[in-house]
Formats: sequence, structure tokens, C-alpha cells
Amino acid sequence: MLHQRTRPVPDAESFPHSSQVVDILHVSPKMIARWAKDGRLPYQRTLGGHCRYPEQAIRQLAASLAQGVRVR
Repeated sequence: MLHQRTRPVPDAESFPHSSQVVDILHVSPKMIARWAKDGRLPYQRTLGGHCRYPEQAIRQLAASLAQGVRVR
């Protein structure tokens, strides 16, 4: 059986893995989970139960953390 690789849709929003979010925000994985639980960082669950975070929300949170402003 021949398998084809799927390509990301160019207009689709990027949802980095948790480890990538940790690298972007320079915080622990537990902090990412806490922010998601508190509603500071929106997320979607994969079919496997893993959390994925929208890149735009990550960038907004990173900018607010750099400015010392809390995002709600």
C-alpha cells in the first residue's frame, strides 16, 4: 500500500507541540498546562488527548509577558 504524506494547508493556523510552546515562552510545561486550565492560553485536544495551542495566542501571550501585562 502506498502512503502519501499530508501537507499542511497554507492558510491553516499553526498549532505547535507543547515542547515548542515551552521554548517560545521560556516557562515549564506545568506552567503551560496551568495557563491553559486558567483560560490564559486557548488550546485544542488532539484525538490522542494531547493539547495543541494556537500559535497566534502563544505570540500574544509572549508579547504580554514581555510587557508585564496579564492577558485574559
